Amino acid sequence: MKLEIQHMGDVQFSISTRGHTIYSDQPEDNRGYDEAMTPPEIFLGGLGACAAYYAVDYLKRNKLPFEGVRVSVEAEKLKNPARLGEILTRVFTPTELSREHREGVEAAVGKCILHNTLTHPPTLRTEISVEK
Repeated sequence: MKLEIQHMGDVQFSISTRGHTIYSDQPEDNRGYDEAMTPPEIFLGGLGACAAYYAVDYLKRNKLPFEGVRVSVEAEKLKNPARLGEILTRVFTPTELSREHREGVEAAVGKCILHNTLTHPPTLRTEISVEK
């Protein structure tokens, strides 16, 4: 996977990969224009979309109702260093599930690549290069 992030001006950036582009901005109280999500919101959105994908996949495979699945993701902001603290992912299903299927959905969500990345953190590296 490779993404390209391009500065657009002030605190706005475009994020592109495979012909798709999303944008990042900051709220007005952080010198932004509030025209797009912040990087942490994009991060949490990706986590929630990943969870939703695996939840729907599980429900489909088990021939359970899946239309209307919704996921919410919440996180607290921490300081020193700035980071996200506890992250809560809630999966809302269109119908009540048995205990077995509730556990199945939870296990399926646990297979999300982003969930696994957070529970088994990668090595992070930064390289600084001059644009040519």
